[in-house]
Amino acid sequence: MEDPPVILEILPSTMEREPHPVSLPNRRKFMGTMGGAAAAAALTAGIPLEPLFEGKHGQAEASVVPYGSSGRTHEAWEYRDSTADAEKIDVGELPDNGDQERFTDFSGNWSKTLKHDALGIPNSASWLSLVHALKTGQFSDFENILVGNPGGTNFTASLNGPQGALAFDLEGRDSHATNFIPPAPSVASAQTAAEQVEHYWGALLRDVNFTDYPTSSLAAQAAADMNRLSFVRSHDNNELPYPVTPQNLFRGQFYPGDGNLQGPYISQLLLQPTFFGPQPLTQQLQRFLSISEGGSDYLTSVSEFQNVQNGFPPTGVLHFDPKYRFIRMGRDLAAYTHVDELHQAYFVAFLVLAGIGTPLNPGNPYNGSRTEHGFGTLGGPDAAGTIPEMATRALKASWFHKWIVNLRMRPEEYGALVQANLTHTHPFPQAAGALNHDVLNSAALPIVYSKYGTYLLPQAFPEASPGHPCYPAGHGTVGGACITAIKFFFDGSQKIRPLLQAAGSDVVVPSADGRSLVPYTGADRDQLTINGELSKLASNITFGHGLVGASIHFRSSSIQAVVLGEQLGLSVLQDRAKSYNEPFTIHIKKIDGTTATISNQ
Repeated sequence: MEDPPVILEILPSTMEREPHPVSLPNRRKFMGTMGGAAAAAALTAGIPLEPLFEGKHGQAEASVVPYGSSGRTHEAWEYRDSTADAEKIDVGELPDNGDQERFTDFSGNWSKTLKHDALGIPNSASWLSLVHALKTGQFSDFENILVGNPGGTNFTASLNGPQGALAFDLEGRDSHATNFIPPAPSVASAQTAAEQVEHYWGALLRDVNFTDYPTSSLAAQAAADMNRLSFVRSHDNNELPYPVTPQNLFRGQFYPGDGNLQGPYISQLLLQPTFFGPQPLTQQLQRFLSISEGGSDYLTSVSEFQNVQNGFPPTGVLHFDPKYRFIRMGRDLAAYTHVDELHQAYFVAFLVLAGIGTPLNPGNPYNGSRTEHGFGTLGGPDAAGTIPEMATRALKASWFHKWIVNLRMRPEEYGALVQANLTHTHPFPQAAGALNHDVLNSAALPIVYSKYGTYLLPQAFPEASPGHPCYPAGHGTVGGACITAIKFFFDGSQKIRPLLQAAGSDVVVPSADGRSLVPYTGADRDQLTINGELSKLASNITFGHGLVGASIHFRSSSIQAVVLGEQLGLSVLQDRAKSYNEPFTIHIKKIDGTTATISNQ
């Protein structure tokens, strides 16, 4: 594909460049009247310059535009006070799933980086030291948590920011008042069993191009196995498309018709080249080598698994492709999310949408204006700054649910319970005996065992998951908040193909080798919308980190994370609404298909 044309004027109503700064007139007059040498001498001698010029009578009595300082002070305080009152919400103590009480050896909860007594069984004193610190909130207690490798310098030797669960914020709903998601599914549930089966198949299909799924015999096996699972067939399943097919395998779905099942697996916003100012962004990435190319899967031996779970450095290393490619398979998504800034994909999506001339949200007050356009408010810089701001607030909400409410284990830890159950390890984790039989009877397990010699879940990263619990996914929470911000600024109802064509591109998919982009010829290419591609983008990123790529988050951890992030994002936008001088009422289509309204009127 040829490079897209340089867009000289991106969203004129929102993206104008700032003029170059010029010297102030009084500064020029000052230097011209006195002369540079005299001014320097006067400054060196400490002589005040004011009497040499116009004196006191030359000073203005007020600003060019009178604004009433005391009134402004009161209005600013009133805005902050009323916003704080609106966000004073006590939702009570949120419930967990009961696994902590059900399994007294703590084998049903997250425990990575802590000490472990056996496969799947954390050391009780170590686990309780973590809970004690989270309960007291004292920095000294966090410093005294009994981790497995104290002082270790590797990434997973120490806990990943647990005190973020206790942080406050000055915008949006407090993290402890975000009662938008249910407790994490129990480790013993049919739902978690189905999600783990999906993980095993995701690991086995990690090196298959998404465009090859419809003709892949392995993808067909995966779909057939998934359709046998009791949770997938039940009325409780509102997360997986049913029936599962090779075409919809590993896709997200927040509601039927939300865009996740339309078009290519990868969102156009993760493929289309764009510009970051004058710098081109090709959207190619440095990927991991697949198994056939000399790459590796990790944590497939019990000894290595135990080593990493106790916080010691992994022995495996990543193998990188020397050529940059577009994302075309699960392992590529894992490579992207391994090192991305959490809001990165959404910031680039903003650049893509701006670059193809996506119209403003219809509620933007500058639509149709003949005298002005938005800039620092309701314009390009406002959008570009809001997206990363959302990420910081979303993470605090996510961390509260991770560390305080749920402490849900990671899929790799669940895989250890499967290994313990099927090989009858001793001592035997209590949770291993409570696993739903759907996972133990999966057709994926014999394939995994034949390939690796254990029933552990093969990982895409040598260190597997980071040192924090699973539910909800941080990538997903950030994604939900960031796509909500993008919808606030852009008209999400627009079809994306006409916009791409007007910018010299089209709906695309990666070529077989990932080195180029080729046109997507599916019959639904004209139906893709901005909102649908945003929803798909959030699924791509959080599933790439969790399900089909890195295997470190359960599907429900990702789905509920996006829901949490969206609600947190809406609360931030509503808090900010009255800070704008421009009157507006903006409608946003939520990921469940309903409409949210942000207004300052």
